[in-house]
Amino acid sequence: MFDNTLELAENKLLILYIFNKIKFPVSNNHLTQIILENNLINYFTLQQYLTELVTSNFIKYTDESGNHRFTITDRGIKVLSLFGNRISNTKTDIVDNYLDNQMESIKKEVTVTADYTIENKDNFIVNLKAIENDSILIDIKINVGSNKQARSLCEKWKSNSSDLYNSIIQLLIQE
Repeated sequence: MFDNTLELAENKLLILYIFNKIKFPVSNNHLTQIILENNLINYFTLQQYLTELVTSNFIKYTDESGNHRFTITDRGIKVLSLFGNRISNTKTDIVDNYLDNQMESIKKEVTVTADYTIENKDNFIVNLKAIENDSILIDIKINVGSNKQARSLCEKWKSNSSDLYNSIIQLLIQE
């Protein structure tokens, strides 16, 4: 029983460690991907731990513009600073290596969003957004006439948002 308690504590601290290392709100899907790709905790246990960490106010759940994200709280940071040494070096090394290789991809997915809604059968509203350091850089809503156009705009924005953003800014500030 004592081993189970130690493992539970270490796993919850590991989750806090990941949130603290990432430093920006992430979705349940992103966290799950990090955990499962590295075989750190099984899916169902992870979901239970997340619920318990939210209930204990170590992480908080935010809903920003329909995007559900988790972030570490001050209380979670304090607990991590007090007990973070209880996480095995092997696990922190795995997380550190993974995040070093994947951080840009995670950051891009979190800070660049593209989705669309159906207004009526021939009218789609595409919403393209880029966020940096909790500030909205650009938030564009475009009305298009087909589902295909809406999907295409979303794909282009997600794959090339930086260049598109710079082009839009240049067009707008040109004299």
